[in-house]
Amino acid sequence: MKPWMMNLRKIEPYVPGEQPKSLHVTKLNTNENPYPPAPGVRRALAEMTDEQLRRYPDPACMVLTDAIADYHGVGRDQVFVGVGSDDVLAVAFQTFFNSDKPLLFPDISYAFYEVWAKLFRIPYRRMPLTEDFRLRAEDYKTENGGIIFPNPNAPTSILEPLEFIEDIVKSNPASVVVIDEAYIDFGGESAIPLIERYDNLVVVQTYSKSRSMAGMRIGFAIGSPEIIAALNAVKFSYNSYTMNAAALSAGVEALKDEGYFRDCIGRICRTREEAVTRLAELGFSTTGSAANFLCVSNSELDAGRLFRDLRESNIFVRYFDKPRLADKLRVTIGTPEQMEVLYGFLQGYRQS
Repeated sequence: MKPWMMNLRKIEPYVPGEQPKSLHVTKLNTNENPYPPAPGVRRALAEMTDEQLRRYPDPACMVLTDAIADYHGVGRDQVFVGVGSDDVLAVAFQTFFNSDKPLLFPDISYAFYEVWAKLFRIPYRRMPLTEDFRLRAEDYKTENGGIIFPNPNAPTSILEPLEFIEDIVKSNPASVVVIDEAYIDFGGESAIPLIERYDNLVVVQTYSKSRSMAGMRIGFAIGSPEIIAALNAVKFSYNSYTMNAAALSAGVEALKDEGYFRDCIGRICRTREEAVTRLAELGFSTTGSAANFLCVSNSELDAGRLFRDLRESNIFVRYFDKPRLADKLRVTIGTPEQMEVLYGFLQGYRQS
């Protein structure tokens, strides 16, 4: 080992879903929205001026912050924006989880949580889900240095009710509780209204899923003014210009077309419900999904082998070779046409 390598921070990185080079695939592996963003987004990008490109963007991202605040009915001092929800969450980890007590999150959840905890040297405990993959509120009523979990959870797709969220937040007044709502628009009730009653709550959302803008990298957090001020203090300590001008303009425009937004959500939810039925006919069970994906299994099939065989046929889904997940696949809800490709393969696969 070279001497300088002794000082490297050794960390096992998060592994994102595969992004195939070819466009001629059925891509159901990264929970992207199969429909285009609102029409106004493309117009906003086409109307970008030389001045917007030549100059640094507003470090406070005020045009987007104000638009999100207006949309959700909160103050501008209650909104923090970042380069996708991953950026927002990473800043939250650095800002709020600095105790000697452990950060708590589910044992089956977004894999980045454990990576960030190790990267930022935060003590943590992974709290086991129940046999039916639900969180136990009592697990989060113990001494801790913070709490984070997705709702709906990933990769299980299971939603916890708002009363459950409030119970945990209310029981932890000395800790910051972060609710990661990347998939909330597909069937859940957001915890944002709880912000007015609990100053220790942070709700994080993203444009990547429901607003079809994963490529623009826009995420945001909503919390009390004190929470947001703390996030900004950390952000401005290492990078003032986190959001580019194009993302700011596109992010504002995406919020203006509520009809288009609701139509896309409705189409995905209808396709999801049909997928539950069609997959059941093919011998697959699913967890109750409130997200834009399904967690599926078939007791007669090896999930790892099925994942590889699907990939060889240019159908991409997600497989997690981990305890309690190794018999399951995560399938993003695509267009009806994309889902038919999947059903057709599985029908032939079961008969082979």
